Amino acid sequence: MFTLVRSRIRTATLALSAITALALGATATTGAAAAPAPAKQGPTSVAYVEVNNNSMLNVGKYTLANGGGNVFDVAVIFAANINYDTGTKAATLYFNENVQRVLDNAATQIRPLQQKGIKVVLSVLGNHQGAGFANFPSRQAASTFAKQLSDTVAKYGLDGIDFDDEYADYGNNGTGQPNASSFVYLVSALRANMPDKIISLYNIGPAASRLSYGGVDVSSKFDYAWNPYYGSWQVPGIALPKSKLSPAAVEIGGTSQSTAAALARRTVSEGYGVYLTYNLDGADRSADVSAFTRELYGSDAHYTP
Repeated sequence: MFTLVRSRIRTATLALSAITALALGATATTGAAAAPAPAKQGPTSVAYVEVNNNSMLNVGKYTLANGGGNVFDVAVIFAANINYDTGTKAATLYFNENVQRVLDNAATQIRPLQQKGIKVVLSVLGNHQGAGFANFPSRQAASTFAKQLSDTVAKYGLDGIDFDDEYADYGNNGTGQPNASSFVYLVSALRANMPDKIISLYNIGPAASRLSYGGVDVSSKFDYAWNPYYGSWQVPGIALPKSKLSPAAVEIGGTSQSTAAALARRTVSEGYGVYLTYNLDGADRSADVSAFTRELYGSDAHYTP
């Protein structure tokens, strides 16, 4: 009875440009040190932003009327892609022009959020080409892709990577079907490359059910995992403490305010530590946002254009 996943605009996955040569890029700095946000008690709030249509800066426009803390703690750039290079027969990280624009303009699109104390994470999504997180042909292939991810985080001064195993279309272009080892190898290599950054799991697709292989379980290597079905309550099937899980998921403007409030109330009452939202746009959504901030933080949300 739940609506599956997102009503996302898929032009994000189609108009692609190759990733800028990472080997030539110096590691980015995050600019001025982040100013500490006013203290906020309650769950971590996450906001996915469709950057084909909306600005990442919208995430920083919401504060709590009581105390002035940020409403959102993590902003997710939606989305980069895992593509398949038919020449090299390898998975490749690609950005469409809108994602590339955000990254190239990190000084004005990412740093202002980080300076408020908001973490900025890059989501990576399949692109119908057969490449996914669960079908690397070898451990080396998984490690190579992990390095592309960690190099991107370093180059653009990001705070981490979010895995979303949808739309891979496993088997296209002669690629393999999901196997047991790939995601374990990928997450292990990525965590080794960036021990202090965020790795999050959008709990869907073949990768999400393949977290253990060869005696290694990568569940503990994730910082967060969340429910992928908006307007519903579903505890992610991963061995993480409640403080790192979001069973609640809402689409801002798409999930009713009463449902958003009920899911937030349940988040608090059952002791979960994360609340996931999707599709924050440029309109004044303070009424929608306040519906859940009242339950999570005991405060309305204030919108500053």
